Amino acid sequence: MEKLELIATTTFGLEAIVKREILGLNYKILKSEDGKITYEGHKSAIAKSNLWLRCADKVLLKMGEGKVLSFEDLYQLTKSLPWEKWITEDGKFTVTGSSVKSKLFSVPDCQSIVKKAVVDRLSKHYHKEWFAETGAEYTIKITLLKDIAVLTINTSGSGLHKRGYRVKDVVAPMKETMASALVQLSFWNKSRVLIDPFCGSGTIPIEAALIERNIAPGLNRKFASENWPAIDKALWEHERKEAFRAIHYADDIKILASDMNNHAIQAAKENAIEAGVDDCITFRTLPFNKLEIPDPYSIIICNPPYGERLGDKEALKAIYNDFNRLFSNRKDLSLYLITSDKEFENSFSVRVPDRRRKLYNGRIETTYYQYYGEKPPRSFE
Repeated sequence: MEKLELIATTTFGLEAIVKREILGLNYKILKSEDGKITYEGHKSAIAKSNLWLRCADKVLLKMGEGKVLSFEDLYQLTKSLPWEKWITEDGKFTVTGSSVKSKLFSVPDCQSIVKKAVVDRLSKHYHKEWFAETGAEYTIKITLLKDIAVLTINTSGSGLHKRGYRVKDVVAPMKETMASALVQLSFWNKSRVLIDPFCGSGTIPIEAALIERNIAPGLNRKFASENWPAIDKALWEHERKEAFRAIHYADDIKILASDMNNHAIQAAKENAIEAGVDDCITFRTLPFNKLEIPDPYSIIICNPPYGERLGDKEALKAIYNDFNRLFSNRKDLSLYLITSDKEFENSFSVRVPDRRRKLYNGRIETTYYQYYGEKPPRSFE
């Protein structure tokens, strides 16, 4: 059975997590670069990767790669690739692109060349000059970096952060892929209480519950490659059935999620129901200064308002004072907090971060501060 090269694209800073997820699916890593992990798998890997990768943005099928210094080079490289293996006679395909530090810097021109080369290749294979393009959709991408062209087809369709459970939203929601990464970068497990006191529409607690329940994040949505005739529908059905069998329904999970905005809490509740994890999460309308944590060794993972979103420095200062109050006499508590505010570390004076990670929440550069509380005794786990 032919092996394929796949590329999982990712937000900068999350490459190590995505690499770990791919290895967890038992696929061989071929290359790890900024923003993407290249790996090897059969056709089933397309289905399994889309269903299971929690922190990747998209899964791309790599068609080919080569050095191009002219439009003729790009045309010949593209035309030499076996597009007919994937794109049907009635396939509808579009071409997107990017170019960084390359002689071929005009992206629209590169897209046009790729489109022409693919059409010429398909015309020769199907013995047709015109295509109806009424069938399955294929998005080809030409990526140029330092004169190296990589040609791919997007197997995911819309981004993998679109899980399918977000029926209600709030202003400035965090991407599901990022929320999952924050949880995976923490030491939280089901033996400890997870708290998000700024839960918004519930993304962090819902992603945490999906992880602990072992629910594949892509179960509630469809993918572009599900409509490709080159991939047997029975393969997709098999991978979905396997994913359903893998769910840990019996696990006892305790997650507390609160927000001062009642509209956000109502949205979070509906999203949790849609995700199938509402029994794992207790939602409350509660301002942060009223939060109490009776459970020992609890873990807070949160995305508090930034200065960009809040627009009120005094309110932000009050939140930081509440963090100091909450943690002043609780060495057992752990805190994982993402923010773009450079003042946070100095304002949260009762702890020194054990680790800092630079992450991008959308286009905003942020720091993920990690404060480890006392390790619970073995009897607690």
